[in-house]
Amino acid sequence: MDAEPARVTFGTVLKTGEFRALWLAELLSTLGDQVARVALAVLVFNTTDSAVLTGLTFALTYVPTLLGGIFLAGLGDRFPRREVMVAANVVQAVLVAAMAVPNVPLPVLCLLLAVSVLATGPFNAAQLAILPDLLSGQRYVTAMSLRNVTTYSAQLAGFAGGGLLIAVLNPYLGLAIDALTFVVSALLLWTGLRPRPAVRSEEHAEPTSILHGFTVIWRDPRTRILLGIGALALFYIAPEALGAPYAEQLGMGPTAVGLLMAADPIGAVVGSLLFDRLSEVARLRSVGWLGVAAGAPIAACALYPNLVLSMALFACSGAAATIYTIQAMTTASRLLPNSVRAQGMGFASAVIQSVQGVGALVAGAFAQVFTPAGGMAVVGCVGVVLAAGLALAWRRVANPAQLAVQLTG
Repeated sequence: MDAEPARVTFGTVLKTGEFRALWLAELLSTLGDQVARVALAVLVFNTTDSAVLTGLTFALTYVPTLLGGIFLAGLGDRFPRREVMVAANVVQAVLVAAMAVPNVPLPVLCLLLAVSVLATGPFNAAQLAILPDLLSGQRYVTAMSLRNVTTYSAQLAGFAGGGLLIAVLNPYLGLAIDALTFVVSALLLWTGLRPRPAVRSEEHAEPTSILHGFTVIWRDPRTRILLGIGALALFYIAPEALGAPYAEQLGMGPTAVGLLMAADPIGAVVGSLLFDRLSEVARLRSVGWLGVAAGAPIAACALYPNLVLSMALFACSGAAATIYTIQAMTTASRLLPNSVRAQGMGFASAVIQSVQGVGALVAGAFAQVFTPAGGMAVVGCVGVVLAAGLALAWRRVANPAQLAVQLTG
């Protein structure tokens, strides 16, 4: 790899052709997925007139990722990672194209959707595992920051643009567009990444039980604590999960719901930009305490802030959570042996995504017992306490200065 420049920027990492192909492929897929989520919501609601079935279909765009991350992440270690990502894209393109056929029965539509999302697990695992092969040192962490900026921006643009597209045209076109993005993504990956052999062969493979990804993470106390920090998302999903009832408590309407739910992703974009401004040592030293900083604004809902202040609090929470999540994931990825990196990171990514669904249920339960503001305050306080414990544990097992040298060396 080339010598690392004095200051690494987004432009610096985008000059690396292989990363640029990976980044463009992910950007296209994310945009297409958000359009497809809007299309599915409209399609299912128009067909069934059922909010419950619409919500279930939306959940199916996330839930199977956990199963893919646990059961299929090891494919990114057993087989060449480029080929795993391309195969996942091709499978998704075919399945989503089948969903775009008019008048597909709802049960079949749900099955196609679930299998398509299942393929996201091995794709994410292989992608996270191959990134350190493309970029090292500060270039790697800057690339992860750029991925977060573009992912959250694409989600916001996809939801907004998807709604307009579906309103003007029809939901089947939205699904067809999503299928096309997977095709283009596969072509970008196939032509933009050079072939690499699998990191593990059949003859020299470690045992790959269902829980092997968990074992890979758990056996090192540093990666174990980093996974715990990442899993704080269980508590910090509350602003998005309770946006509608919280707005109602404030005496506001649907516009306020959208503003409240958008505050966290906007904060995440800001956090991704700030991430690159901090040194590796500073990020490693503060990774746990940023978990505390992410929970404190949510706990402040106990003071019943107005709409503007609530948006500011949620944006601050999203910014802090994004910084600690990027740092936790990049550090864990570099600490894991390359031979098991896909399985370990696939498991970690699946856990962090799935706990958000659990967190939404927990926040809803507390909101039912108290009020939406009270429910958010409770989960925010619990998150702060657990984050403080993880920060102290991290301080015991990791020396930030030494670890920064190890990671960037």
